[in-house]
Amino acid sequence: MLTDQQIRGIRSRFNIFQRKIYLNTCSQGALSDAVQAGLEDYIASWHEQGSPWETWGTRYEEARNAFAQFINASPDEVAIVTSVSAGINGVASALSFRERKKVVMGEFEFPTMGHIWLAQRPRGAEVQFVGAEGNRIPVDNYEKMVDRNTLIVPLTRVCFRNGFRSEVSEVTKLAHRCGALVMLDDYQDCGTRPVDVKAMDLDVFLTGTLKYLLGPPGLAFMYVRRELIPSLVPTVTGWFGQTNPFAYDPRTFALSPTARRFESGSPSVPNVYAAIPGFQLLQEIGMENVAAHIKSLAQSLLSCARDLGIRTKTPADSAGPLVVLQCKDSTLLVQKLAESGIVASSRHDGLRISFHVYNSMDHVLAVAEVLKKNINLLSLEPAGVGTL
Repeated sequence: MLTDQQIRGIRSRFNIFQRKIYLNTCSQGALSDAVQAGLEDYIASWHEQGSPWETWGTRYEEARNAFAQFINASPDEVAIVTSVSAGINGVASALSFRERKKVVMGEFEFPTMGHIWLAQRPRGAEVQFVGAEGNRIPVDNYEKMVDRNTLIVPLTRVCFRNGFRSEVSEVTKLAHRCGALVMLDDYQDCGTRPVDVKAMDLDVFLTGTLKYLLGPPGLAFMYVRRELIPSLVPTVTGWFGQTNPFAYDPRTFALSPTARRFESGSPSVPNVYAAIPGFQLLQEIGMENVAAHIKSLAQSLLSCARDLGIRTKTPADSAGPLVVLQCKDSTLLVQKLAESGIVASSRHDGLRISFHVYNSMDHVLAVAEVLKKNINLLSLEPAGVGTL
């Protein structure tokens, strides 16, 4: 477990904490000195050499290797894309709906997941949504819908609206028993705890750098299980998806034998330079340490909410990083927090507080004070307000 002194040392590397209490990593990670230095290294290379594409290409592959290590995969199973949407589209374009037609996903998916698979309906896809029970989606609800006609099960690790954590292992097992693929969107969690795609037995894993990986927007990574790669021929592609991009041959379509086949145009080099320091910083801290610290903060805020009688959308046993409180006016409550120097966000009727390793118990207490002063903006349990 990290000490208070260690947390203060980590936080000192993020300039925003000199002015704000930052609790909005679910939207964008805070900028560290290490990531800023990565961007400055890119700018320096551009100034000094003009077009050092060989250097930039080397750094591009370093990012692939760093991410592969981060999730316990091989570099040839990792594609670097501009967004999770680009990765999903690449996989979707490679699937045929002639034999298996069903795409089964929970209603808690981020909108892009639904939009992309709904766009496959003219190609024969039958998209079905697994219903929730309150703020949870029980595995049994998936089991009722996943069958031998199911092609793929897209699954979010953590819901962006309420912090619900999917039972990935159980859903994956039932999908695989029916011969369906599993695609895990880990954007709302990757960077808060260790990830092992092999242990999870996933077919496809996606995440981006802008949240808990502490990097910039405009860069994402996709893992595709090695045994699956040869069977997937994407029609959403580009020159960087080819075996030899630098052959410059528009007449030859020769996809890379690795996950690089899901890449398309020229890489986002500045973001590559910024992403690597984010991975390195988290690994220096230790992902087990990060996970334990985030869990303690999430549990403390949930406890405060219970004491105040506030209705939570996030399950009481949540390990974080996202805690969502039900509100009568979430937009106004975000404003009230901002007046106290606290940065948070809202979705629909939920106030979203997201923790990372740079946050502390003092931040939880600061939020609790604002909640007490603005209890009229929150939805309360029938028992009413507690005594905190």
